[in-house]
Order: sequence, then structure tokens, then C-alpha cells
Amino acid sequence: MELKTQTKILPYTQAFIKLLKGPVEYIDKNTWEKLLQYKSELAVFVQQLGLTLVLDEEDGYAYVKHTISEEDDDAAVSWMQRRSFTYDESVLLVLLRDMMAEFEVGEATSRELIKKRREIKEYAELFFKENASRVKFIRELDRLIDRAEENGFIDKMENNDIPDEQKFRIKKIIKARVDGEILDQFKQQLEEHAVKRIQHG
Repeated sequence: MELKTQTKILPYTQAFIKLLKGPVEYIDKNTWEKLLQYKSELAVFVQQLGLTLVLDEEDGYAYVKHTISEEDDDAAVSWMQRRSFTYDESVLLVLLRDMMAEFEVGEATSRELIKKRREIKEYAELFFKENASRVKFIRELDRLIDRAEENGFIDKMENNDIPDEQKFRIKKIIKARVDGEILDQFKQQLEEHAVKRIQHG
């Protein structure tokens, strides 16, 4: 006679699986409620796996990161997909983070920052060096915006037949990727670059 053993599934298992796939936001209500309910137990659980739970209740996002870098520990297990960004992709992320910072210090009437593709491109144009071909330059900005969406930093809202009128939600998780110190350093570099252009103009 075969004995059946009943395995107890942890109540935060589904939330943990979602965290392994990427950041979780408050708009995913069921998962977010589980994260808040079991945040202490989940933090202890992921710690045993060499991970750290980062949960920002105010901005409404959570993610897990490696406690020890794989370079420091050959025995470390890689749980998450690692993403590398090109220089231009990184610059756009910083620009999106800057837009978020301006939004948060302003008198915002909503919790979410929504921008049209056209508005993101107009903002980015000020900081990217334009190619000889205007068409190629705009196409490259579009590609960078698409990459930001693929990497989970912006979300497409309802589809629009006019590409430039397409609205995106800039996700607060970008604050975890680009902190205030990086933002300040970048702004300083931009100011220095602007001064040099004026001097050589």
C-alpha cells in the first residue's frame, strides 16, 4: 500500500515565484497583499537562499537581489536573470528617473507618472547627441524606449494607433535601479557638458 505524504505549501510561495521573475508592484493586488502580509517570513526565507527582499511600501514595489555577488562566492546560486545595459540605455534610464524626480517634487494629482512616447523623446533629445540623419536619430530614441519597456521600467498603457501618442507608465522600480546619488552625478556631468558647449559655441 502506497503511503501519501501531504506537503504543506508555504502561503507566500506564489509571491516568491513572482519575485524571481521580476519586481512586483502594488497594482498586482493579490501578490502585493501577500507580500505585505508575509514580508517578515519571506525575508527570512529568501535570506536562506542568498537573497535579500527589498520592499518599498510607500512607492509600492518589491524585488529580490543577491546578498552576495557571484564574483565573491563561487558557490553562489544564480536565481535571477542578469541584465546588462548599453551606455545609451543607461542614459535613458537616468533620464526617466529624472522625470520621476521632477514629478515627485511637483504637485502631482495622481500616484503614477504617465508620459507619451513623444514627450519622452522630446526630453531625451536634449541629452543625446543627434546623428547626421534626423530619421536615424529618432529611430534610435524609439528603440531605447522600447528597450526600457522590455526591461520592465515602463509599461504601455492602452494602445494608440499613433505611435508618438502612445502613453507609458514610468514605473517607480526605476528608483531602485537609479538612486539619488547616481542622478546627482549625472546632472552634474550634464551641467559641465552644457558649460563646455557654451564655451566652444
